[in-house]
Amino acid sequence: MILSMTGFGRASLRLESLGFDIEVRSVNHRHLDARVRVPRILSSCEADLRARIQHRIGRGTVDLNIATSDDSSVSARVDIDRGVAEEYGRLARELSGIDGVEGSLTVDALIGLPGVARLAEPKFPVDELRDALLGEVDRALDALVAMRASEGKAIERDLMSRLDRVEALADSIDQRSGLVCDAVRDRLRRRTEQLRLDTGLLDEARLHQEIVIAADRLDVTEEIVRLRSHIEQFREIVQAAGVGLPVGRRLEFLLQEFGREANTIGSKGSDAPIAHDVVELKAELERIREQVQNIE
Repeated sequence: MILSMTGFGRASLRLESLGFDIEVRSVNHRHLDARVRVPRILSSCEADLRARIQHRIGRGTVDLNIATSDDSSVSARVDIDRGVAEEYGRLARELSGIDGVEGSLTVDALIGLPGVARLAEPKFPVDELRDALLGEVDRALDALVAMRASEGKAIERDLMSRLDRVEALADSIDQRSGLVCDAVRDRLRRRTEQLRLDTGLLDEARLHQEIVIAADRLDVTEEIVRLRSHIEQFREIVQAAGVGLPVGRRLEFLLQEFGREANTIGSKGSDAPIAHDVVELKAELERIREQVQNIE
């Protein structure tokens, strides 16, 4: 079962006054590119979240976004250091008794002095929050993988249909190539026979050499054998695919070999029907290549 690289999953988490919306989506990429965006209070979980993605996804750009829900209560708390504030107040009173010093220390000014007030992050049960969060992220990843698998089935059906067409074209080229080689041999023999009638001369060795050269120039047997081997290997790779077993890159490399054989057959083919089959063969291979680029 092959997997597409395109998918989407969603989940949500509610823990005490906290709520989080979790979304994970993936698109095509040559390698795995996991990107995680979380609120500051979850920054300590980023490494665990990234490892979660790497464990489930083999290839593609994966964006995991976690945002606080609109009704979450995550207000920070302001802590006042009363000892520091009282010291500032005592010093202010002392200074006010000095001749020429005017003014008084207000509450607004006191809070703004260094060390008096500080913003304290809200405290949460970190372990409980992490466990609950990872569980919901797994649920979102389950949905993502399920979508990738569903799309992968559609891609696999299309690939197998096109691969059958490639195989049929290979058979057609093989059959036509044999007929062309036979026709070339007959043509050479007729020309030689006409030459013998006209001149009374016949070089059997030269005739044999010309026939061998012509047949070798037109023979695509080796290319067809390799093409059929590639087709079989392609099917085996697709059948072996699954979660944790990405095959997209292997199929891309194999398609390069398909292309080499098609180009060689095209360069050897001097027959119009073979040329038409080669054009159709290359078109099918290009359609397969486009689909393979969507496979994990």
